[in-house]
Amino acid sequence: MIELFYSNTPNGRKISIMLEEIKFDYKITEINLSKGEQFNSTFRKISPLSKIPAITDHKNKISLFQSGAILIYLAELSGKFYDIDNKNVINEWLMAQMGDIGPMLGQHHQFHHFNPGKSKFGEERYFNIAKKLYKDLDEHLSKSDFLAGKKYTIADIATFPWIARHNWHDIGLKNFKNLSRWYEIISKREAVIKGYDCLKKGEGIPKI
Repeated sequence: MIELFYSNTPNGRKISIMLEEIKFDYKITEINLSKGEQFNSTFRKISPLSKIPAITDHKNKISLFQSGAILIYLAELSGKFYDIDNKNVINEWLMAQMGDIGPMLGQHHQFHHFNPGKSKFGEERYFNIAKKLYKDLDEHLSKSDFLAGKKYTIADIATFPWIARHNWHDIGLKNFKNLSRWYEIISKREAVIKGYDCLKKGEGIPKI
């Protein structure tokens, strides 16, 4: 049994989607970020940086934090979405999400969505970076079915929940046909739909 320490953020949804994709039994321990539960000493023993997601694999007696590390662990444990013959390319695009796509879109959320009007510099900077990310992803996906090639992998699972916040970005996902194609294909996967709404609160994947 996998215990997922979760909040319904893009990073949290990466892991709930992955667990649904690989059909592992799991239970959710919700971490209320607005109440500061991520700073609880018990949770910090699992996630020293006070970040979700984290997991405990009770069968194998191991806990992990950081979504990229968790995705790799679950992929290797299940033998799915992490082909050994394409591992380097998958790693490239997984790290691109971890180091660039997620953090930059996250900053865009902070300035543009949560705190508009507080910093013109911050709003313009991260809006332009977000728009460039959309453009770069669209260009790449004009030559590739999925981020790491012809197959759906953990790189796509990691990136999808961030693009699913497109209605926060005000960039216009519909203007990027290749990125939109990729988004539509993934958004129709049964496991993605279930993992996106793993708390069963009726949270549907945003339409384009």
